[in-house]
Amino acid sequence: MTDKDVHNVTRLLRELDEGRPGAADRLAPLVYEELHVLAVHAMRREREGHTLQPTALLHEAFFRLMGQQDVEWQNRAHFYGIAATAMRRILVDHARRKRAVKRDGGVRVTLEDHSALAAGDGGRILDVIALDDALQRLGELDPRQARVVELRFFAGLEVEETARALGISPATVKRDWTFARAFLLRELGGSNSA
Repeated sequence: MTDKDVHNVTRLLRELDEGRPGAADRLAPLVYEELHVLAVHAMRREREGHTLQPTALLHEAFFRLMGQQDVEWQNRAHFYGIAATAMRRILVDHARRKRAVKRDGGVRVTLEDHSALAAGDGGRILDVIALDDALQRLGELDPRQARVVELRFFAGLEVEETARALGISPATVKRDWTFARAFLLRELGGSNSA
């Protein structure tokens, strides 16, 4: 994305806030590629044979984002942060529906070492619903740490990108990530070897 595109995204988000006609239609092509990257990253953690595809996840998230009436879009980073949250909620809702049908608790996600909660533990299997529940508990204790997890784990952002999105330093992101990982691993019954 060029600097001009970044500026245009921010401008179109303001127009969207103001209720200008066609703002969402002009915004969609500018954010599509980055949203697709977020969706692909989110789906990488899902089980093989998942019935939801990255493009469907992207479209559902964009639909939800455009339906937000109470959000005052601050900037491009804020938009992508909310998009990551929307994708997480879509995947969790999907998992809950599947669990309700199967009643076997078999909806699982693999943690990969690139942005996994357990560094280097690429084989660890984790229930996406349990992760969501633990992340909600973390959010009650420390909302910023929960946002760091959403952006790093679900959106796949690097430390510097997460820092920009949240308006904090990379050192703070690293510290929050370390504490959040330890909290989530404890909540999920794992051990923190990192």
